[in-house]
Amino acid sequence: MTDVRRRPAADDTMANEPIRPSTSDGTAEQSRSHATTAAGTRRRVGAFATAAPFTAVVAAVEVAIATAALGVPLSTAPVAVGLVAFSVYAADHVADAEGDVGSTPARAQFALRYGDQLMVAAALSYGLAVALAVGAGPAALALVLVPGAVWVGYATDWLPTVGGLAAPLGDRVPRLGGVSVPRLKDVFLLNSAAVALAWAVAVVAAPLAFARVPVEPAHAPTVALLFAYVAARSFVDVEVPNVRDVAADAAQGVSTLPVVYGVAETRRILFAVDGVAAGLLVALVATDAASGSVVAALAAGLGVSVAVTALADRLDGSTLGVAPDCSYLVAGAVLLALGP
Repeated sequence: MTDVRRRPAADDTMANEPIRPSTSDGTAEQSRSHATTAAGTRRRVGAFATAAPFTAVVAAVEVAIATAALGVPLSTAPVAVGLVAFSVYAADHVADAEGDVGSTPARAQFALRYGDQLMVAAALSYGLAVALAVGAGPAALALVLVPGAVWVGYATDWLPTVGGLAAPLGDRVPRLGGVSVPRLKDVFLLNSAAVALAWAVAVVAAPLAFARVPVEPAHAPTVALLFAYVAARSFVDVEVPNVRDVAADAAQGVSTLPVVYGVAETRRILFAVDGVAAGLLVALVATDAASGSVVAALAAGLGVSVAVTALADRLDGSTLGVAPDCSYLVAGAVLLALGP
């Protein structure tokens, strides 16, 4: 709890007196201090609002777009996936708060200060998602548990712990003497690939599972192409903010595309991945696997993604943290305007 201390009586008396200017520009020190504190609080809250809550909204929009693309009835899938996204990302921000101070200081400070409250909120959020999934059936429940399982392997230290438990066997099995199992977040490319695949599974499978719609052979091409598209786009979304985090990641020994290849080469690689996503959209059109409005919405989002990638090293850190995900909000707005 916050340590609230009673000010001495003399301070109470002075607090009732008019605040006199104490600086050359006529600004009172007390007023300036209060303004600075309020501004800092707003920055921390703003950083949090554009982190886990923003990601939750984007996740819900993605699932809603996938629902329209797959042509299945609307269900509670967007809400459930949004809750899971909030839970996973809030927990991740708390787990990595100390390491994120250099790249996202405001968000890291918020997570450090309210870590316990955030973990409670994350647990409640995941619990609500599980409750919704239970009502939708076994397939939905299994699907909701996937992101949490991926996060455990991605961001926590359970894999190094397993490696540590196996290390003593090196005395009897020489090949295990130097065993060291890093967490997925520290493994080059596998870190981004794991996140991309988890997003693709959640976004594409959730509408089907929550609506209890089986994948018919006639719909398989749509499901496959949409899955590949979301996976490719999600990979780009993960790597673009790494341009902002390049110094912090390098200091912590985390290998990302910008750390290993530099910003310029990373941009070219991500352009290529976006090119693959564009090819998948062409395939959707060629196979008539999605409506024209859905393809137009996805194409608009892809255009935003390409623009963000092009400007990755020119955008400030806070903007770069949310800009990739804004592409889905643009796609959602286009789909809403055109209709499914």
